[in-house]
Amino acid sequence: MPVIEIDSLSHPGVEMFGSLTEAQLRNRLEPDKGIFIAESPKVINVALNAGYVPVAMLCEHRHITGDAADIIARCGDIPVYTGSRELLSSLTGYTLTRGVLCAMRRPQLRDIADICADARRVVIVDNVVDSTNVGAIFRSAAALGIDAVLLTPSSCDPLNRRAVRVSMGSVFLVPWTRLTVPAGALRELGFKTAAMALTDDSVPIDHPVLAEQPRLAIIMGTEGDGLPHDVIADADYVVRIPMSHCVDSLNVAAAAAVAFWELRAR
Repeated sequence: MPVIEIDSLSHPGVEMFGSLTEAQLRNRLEPDKGIFIAESPKVINVALNAGYVPVAMLCEHRHITGDAADIIARCGDIPVYTGSRELLSSLTGYTLTRGVLCAMRRPQLRDIADICADARRVVIVDNVVDSTNVGAIFRSAAALGIDAVLLTPSSCDPLNRRAVRVSMGSVFLVPWTRLTVPAGALRELGFKTAAMALTDDSVPIDHPVLAEQPRLAIIMGTEGDGLPHDVIADADYVVRIPMSHCVDSLNVAAAAAVAFWELRAR
């Protein structure tokens, strides 16, 4: 593949790694041409193993024959832009994790019924906007047996660079799509819904009725205000994680990990 030495931030072809915003990378006008950025050899390898298609790479000099060598060999005839650590940091605005980035094609969003066809446990991520939290939720989902992730349109893009990195590539392992209908619509697919919220009529997360459900959709709310009232009111169950020492709640990523383990399919 061509290894292209760059000596300025205006070199043709590198704009995807620096000057384009996340929205521009997604390419809302032509989603089939959208790309995302994967960072670090480990994460890029997970994406390649999952079938994601590389477009171009940005790599520090020393990693061409070092940490990135195996990835470069796997990526075929794509351009590999390289330069000094200082120049690449100036281009991207941050120090590259393990010295390598890979631009990859965004997949087409899958149909909800398709990714839920054989699912027993799914999570609905409702208006969670922080990329770190979304990445952490995906990592817990992959580790703790969640079969699919459904994100409301206002939630952070799972293929945001930071979300991908925090998830350690788990966004490539768990099927996901956008949920453009109310959570209650999943009842048509045989799911009961469990809204994670603190209300007067909520049941503890270890309530036996929850573990008995053959198909359960766990709804996690936004970082600040939690779930909207209408989502809570429409849920089949409202579920709380019992707290000690007068702590009122957990961070959404931590709460998700607890919920995924306790509500896992037995």
